[in-house]
Amino acid sequence: MRLHKLFTLVFCATTLIAATKNKQRLEDAAIVLEEIMAAPDKGIPQDLLDKAHCVVVVPGLKKAAFIFGARYGKGYVSCRQHEGKGWSAPATVRVEGGSFGLQLGASETDVIMLVMNASGADKLMASKFTLGGTAQAAAGPVGRTATAETDALMRAEILSYSRSRGVFAGVALEGATLRNDLDANKAMYKERLTTKEIVRDREIQPTAAGKRLIAVLTKYSPRQAA
Repeated sequence: MRLHKLFTLVFCATTLIAATKNKQRLEDAAIVLEEIMAAPDKGIPQDLLDKAHCVVVVPGLKKAAFIFGARYGKGYVSCRQHEGKGWSAPATVRVEGGSFGLQLGASETDVIMLVMNASGADKLMASKFTLGGTAQAAAGPVGRTATAETDALMRAEILSYSRSRGVFAGVALEGATLRNDLDANKAMYKERLTTKEIVRDREIQPTAAGKRLIAVLTKYSPRQAA
């Protein structure tokens, strides 16, 4: 009986810690997106954000000191819903590996990815996919009025950006993998849900912290899915 109570206490404490971490990370993601989009001349181009099917925000992606160039972190993806329902509840994604070009040497980097078409969104629904491998990716242009003029940018399924030490720029995340994080999703929604279940298949209600991220997305791009 004592072992059972101890197990229950440990389980409850672990669940509470995970939920707290999710809450803080979601709030950080909302702040990152708000700060980047509020920059008058260094933000994400408005026309690209308005065309994006999904947005991924990873606050504080960390560099693994023991592996040169390796990165790891957690973030959130939200996708536009049909029938005027706005942005979906956020699903947790894990980001691992990849080279970050100009950001090498930085201890933490905020990352934003725009998923630009249905093909990219479909790949995002998989349990795992690799940028530059199963999904074509490119560094996104910077500036609220900039446009994607090159063929490479027009063909890209995912456009990526990073902010480190106050510098915001497009960055190619070649080799980085994105995975579902079922445990983190369970901490938020009480079920081990996949990305696809949260953003597409089921009408999942966001948490209070999740609503803040959705509010920022809606503020800067209220357009509904086509």
